[in-house]
Amino acid sequence: MTQTSLEKVIADTVVWDNHGCMPLRPGDETFLPQLERYRTSGFDVVTLNVGFDALPWENSLRMLAQFRSWIGRHSDKFHLVGSASDIREAKKNGRLGICFDLEGGNALNGDLSMVEMFYHLGVRWMLIAYNKNNLLGGGCQDDDPGLTDFGREVIIEMNRVGMVVCCSHTGQRSAMEALEQSDSPVIFSHSNPAAIWPHPRNISDQMIRACAETGGVIGINGVGPFLGNNDIRSETFVRHIDHIVQLVGPRHVGLAFDYVFDHQELTDYIEQHPDLFPPEDGYAGGMNIVRPEQLMDIMAGLQKLGYSDSDLRNIAGENHLRIAQTVWKDT
Repeated sequence: MTQTSLEKVIADTVVWDNHGCMPLRPGDETFLPQLERYRTSGFDVVTLNVGFDALPWENSLRMLAQFRSWIGRHSDKFHLVGSASDIREAKKNGRLGICFDLEGGNALNGDLSMVEMFYHLGVRWMLIAYNKNNLLGGGCQDDDPGLTDFGREVIIEMNRVGMVVCCSHTGQRSAMEALEQSDSPVIFSHSNPAAIWPHPRNISDQMIRACAETGGVIGINGVGPFLGNNDIRSETFVRHIDHIVQLVGPRHVGLAFDYVFDHQELTDYIEQHPDLFPPEDGYAGGMNIVRPEQLMDIMAGLQKLGYSDSDLRNIAGENHLRIAQTVWKDT
């Protein structure tokens, strides 16, 4: 396959980064124009984070209000998607489709009815926990007690409203229990195989197989300490994809770069919160992250390994789209 034909494959495919991180500062829209980087790199959809467990739950609502308002004011280039058909429509019109995610159930403030409200505001997946234990279950960097009764109720409610259950950042026991509890496909939105690089944030082959058995997808994370020794080369990213493919096939892996646009804010936050980001786990000294602009290099790396056009389409975004078509419900 030539580079030209690879470009055609990508052009004809829904290309989706399932986790991107803008600053979560209400009132600050400084970095939002950089969403254009996704579009110019070849992406059609991005899932933007609106909150994580360490922030006050109200902040997620403020960020949703801000992001939705900004997207609406720039509808010539961006489109708020709520359905799989919206994604196709956005691509057809050359606009970047945007939906949202929550990193951990603290945003619910202990109220089950918040699940449906967040779904109506565009949140399409939510983690069980973010590194530390919470009201739903255990984090991957904590003593994981398993899902709580409330956590099980939340999963049932997420299944009902159409929100995808995600087990990234979640402890192994809680993740395995969530995979069993959910009636809908479960994802690891932005997680990497521990067999390639052992890290508390990476996931075991057992978890990968269990995810695939639900029909779910593992989105490969672009954060350097999760890929290797702060290694963000495209060939390293490809190795992580290929491990998933060899284990469970090309229909269960996708892209989720976890790109943080305000890199200085990230560095400062990590230094200020060693409980969430222990220095001994590779967080100290700043983290490299795979950039949206590496998309074609990554696809070319898979091409060189002999991946078919169909495989490339699935990995680039069609697998994420299948989850949307299977789980999301019209509002």
